[in-house]
Amino acid sequence: MVIERKFVKDKVREYAVKEFLARHLERVGFSHIEIQKTPVGFSILIYSSKPGLIVGRHGLNIKEIQDVLQKEFKLESPVVEVREVDNPNLDPQIMAEQIGTQLMKFGVARFKAIGHKAVEKMIEAGAVGCQVKIGGKVPSTRARFWKFYAGYLPKCGDVAVKHVKKGFKSILMKPGIVGITVKLLPPGIQMPDQVYMKAVKPVAQEVKVEETKEAPKEEKKEKKPRPPKEKKEKSEAPKEKETKTE
Repeated sequence: MVIERKFVKDKVREYAVKEFLARHLERVGFSHIEIQKTPVGFSILIYSSKPGLIVGRHGLNIKEIQDVLQKEFKLESPVVEVREVDNPNLDPQIMAEQIGTQLMKFGVARFKAIGHKAVEKMIEAGAVGCQVKIGGKVPSTRARFWKFYAGYLPKCGDVAVKHVKKGFKSILMKPGIVGITVKLLPPGIQMPDQVYMKAVKPVAQEVKVEETKEAPKEEKKEKKPRPPKEKKEKSEAPKEKETKTE
């Protein structure tokens, strides 16, 4: 029981640290946090699209965050690192924050244009499918929700649980609280119901051509003209034998 309580306590503290950093790092392109326990202490990785704003001049913001984590949450020698997100348009948490910032800037009257623009950005970045859900008093006096989606986004199954990324952001406006939920299926996911054909390279067949040596043709001998046959002269009639007369 003691070990189980310790695990539960560590998870609760980890959740509290993530909530604190998410509130503290608003409007700086905050994506997500990874907390790893090392033999020396704790390593905290913060992913953001604007790492320079989090670090601050000469790393002053990082030092303040480390002091707060050590005093309030009792983390042993925390080390905070900030990493940049490669493609912010494929991160649902960053996209939800961008949509919330635009709604606060332009008002709820332009929520449809903001939602369609966000979906277009994610599809152009290479997302297989995405969905933006805006809920609250937008634009009427009664709470309702609007959905903007494009592409292929599975709602259930193994792919929806493991590979679909989710982001959520809530903002306070004059009509009330507005919730923004973004779901995204990143590129490069192999779907279980999709058939992939492997490209087979054609095998070059070696055709052996047997060289047949043709026998040299015999040169036709020129026929020499035969000499004309000499006609035999007719022999004279045989002489009559002389008969001796007695």
